[in-house]
Amino acid sequence: MSLETDITDVDQIISRARAAQAEFEKNGSQELYDKAAQAVGWAIMEPARNKELAELAVSSTGLGNVADKITKNHRKTLGLLRDVATAKTFGVIEEDSEKGLTKIARAIGVVGAVVPSTNPIATPANNIINAVKCGNAIVLSPSPKGVVGCERLLGYIHAEFEKVGINPDLVQMVPAPGTKDKTQRMLEETDLVIVTGSQNNVRRAYTSGTPAIGVGAGNVTVIIDETADLTAAVQKVAASKTFDNATSCSSENSLIVVDAIYDDFIAELAKAGGATLPSDMETHVVDRLWQKGHLSRHVIAQDADVLIKALELTDRVPADTKFICIETQGIGEDHPLSGEKLSRVIALYRAKDFNQAKETAAKMLSHYGAGHSIGIHTNDDDRAKMMGMTLPTCRVIVNQAHCFATGGSFNNGMPFSLSMGCGSWGGNSIDDNLHWKHFLNITKIVREIPNVEPALEDIFAGYWGVAGK
Repeated sequence: MSLETDITDVDQIISRARAAQAEFEKNGSQELYDKAAQAVGWAIMEPARNKELAELAVSSTGLGNVADKITKNHRKTLGLLRDVATAKTFGVIEEDSEKGLTKIARAIGVVGAVVPSTNPIATPANNIINAVKCGNAIVLSPSPKGVVGCERLLGYIHAEFEKVGINPDLVQMVPAPGTKDKTQRMLEETDLVIVTGSQNNVRRAYTSGTPAIGVGAGNVTVIIDETADLTAAVQKVAASKTFDNATSCSSENSLIVVDAIYDDFIAELAKAGGATLPSDMETHVVDRLWQKGHLSRHVIAQDADVLIKALELTDRVPADTKFICIETQGIGEDHPLSGEKLSRVIALYRAKDFNQAKETAAKMLSHYGAGHSIGIHTNDDDRAKMMGMTLPTCRVIVNQAHCFATGGSFNNGMPFSLSMGCGSWGGNSIDDNLHWKHFLNITKIVREIPNVEPALEDIFAGYWGVAGK
């Protein structure tokens, strides 16, 4: 198939999406937009379909595990639907008589979304719900391995749309097989681009000429200090690190443990299925975890037994091992363990006290993953505030299982999302979890009000008192 044909195919899909969106907005109402979002939610959350989609995601990508993908599809979608249930996204959404302002929610148009192979179902569903809740159409560009799952998901969404009289052209995907040229055309011709996945895709989106929201790389570091509840901390780390075989960018990649509780923490890790390897095993692990400079496909997001065999650790760790911790001190390009591992492997650092742990965390963020998030298990909340004041991070996760907490949880206040903005530190335009507000334009009606102009003394009195006029 020629490049010209590929481009024509993408153009036709975007044209159909644009026509469907115009109709959707023309006949729009909050009830209609809510109905569309709920239809998408039920398309993925209906138990039989959820199970099928989870199985398809694992079989087609070779990443993660079915049980956890079922949980992820359900909880992430349910949480998002909770978040948007009462959100006003149509018509007048705010009246401020004192300022003479009326705010009106307006759709953006056609959203283009690039989605990763690590979450080939939950991420597109999240993007679609946000898009239609705000009156938009959306065109997806799945990863090559995610095409089959995306096609199946869209089939179920279209079936739900048919039940409630919504045009299926509102939700489409770039036709298979996916290519860089097709994705590039989508980036250039849609009205807003959302990119989750490789930093190469994020950079392409930012240079496409289309307004873009990209998210940064994760490389989660978590500090365990001497005040922490060690049993609870280890249980949360273990649950987070093993969930969906560490496909999440929010899974713990490194732990920094202070000296005072280091040995006790290692003992708790063992109880939770964490096998700790000494630093003299670092080269052995690195040589098998990476091949020719890239993470090995034999270890990325694999079950524990597959990982252990690939790392040739069968005779070196207990039979019930669920994840691997490897002691190290190196940080930087020459120390791969200090980066993202996308597997059930955690780098383990030792610090003499909290201050040194924070310094190590800063070096880690400087190396890779700045802006995304960092965690701490502590009973001293001032330390969390100190990290938030001094480290280049948009999120400090306190006493929680990191991969569940970062993207929103039923027991914290973050918006449910699978895409975390990393602010200027991570080269992103947003520092928040991607959520429905990012899918709207807001028109302001501006009226004249009584003059509110301060005198110079109102502004400068304090300053003049210190510096003089």
